[in-house]
Amino acid sequence: MKLATFNVNGVNGRLSVLLRWLGEAAPDVVCLQELKASQDKFPEGPIRDAGYGVIWHGEKSWNGVAILARGVDPVETRRGLPGDPEDSQSRYIEAAVKGLLVGCLYLPNGNPAPGPKFDFKLQWFDRLAAHAQELLASGAPVVLAGDFNVMPTELDVYKPERWVDDALFRPEVRDAYRRLVAQGWTDALRALHPKERIYTFWDYFRNAYGRDAGLRIDHILLSPAVALRLKAAGVDRYVRGWEKASDHAPTWIELGDASKAVRGSRAGTAKRV
Repeated sequence: MKLATFNVNGVNGRLSVLLRWLGEAAPDVVCLQELKASQDKFPEGPIRDAGYGVIWHGEKSWNGVAILARGVDPVETRRGLPGDPEDSQSRYIEAAVKGLLVGCLYLPNGNPAPGPKFDFKLQWFDRLAAHAQELLASGAPVVLAGDFNVMPTELDVYKPERWVDDALFRPEVRDAYRRLVAQGWTDALRALHPKERIYTFWDYFRNAYGRDAGLRIDHILLSPAVALRLKAAGVDRYVRGWEKASDHAPTWIELGDASKAVRGSRAGTAKRV
């Protein structure tokens, strides 16, 4: 199974890019962020015509998340992150799909920092961690995927010294991510590529993509049962070079068969990641 996360930076304006990538990469499950489309303006028809069932949580001009599944309809289990009834932003959606519980998230940017936006980011991170802990406790096979708006380490950002005061790299945010992963999650890309400089985002300015001046801010976290199935992980960075591309590239993982992972674990032969 191939699962991916992709911040499309405007699903209608970049629909041709999304459909081209879906046709070429053929992922089984896709988490989309930053739809920038109200609920009634989401392009459900073209996505279904491409062979994908879909659920989405839209918001006019901002935010927005969706889960796509090839050949089936995701079964929605949650819309919105718990913990703050006043939070009306469309940043989290969750569904049962193809034997997994998938949480698609778009964590707040938080700039300028310090300030109210940064405080909201940290509060949202705390709510995510609380919900993630409950998901782990359920024992379900869970994937949390999306744009986390955090570079966890210096390996995840070009010229780290230039980002020390940015809300995506401040110590408080990196510590929040570290504490989240420490609950028992596996950062899939970093697990299989522990020392490689791999980016998922390149700004539109100053030829960032051409210079490979990027950031790794799109992550896929796996619960222990899913981590046993992890076979491959990567970034389709070439998509960033397409015309009218998003400033993000799709990040993906490949998972092996669940029953084989269980048998391997019981036999003590499963690969640890």
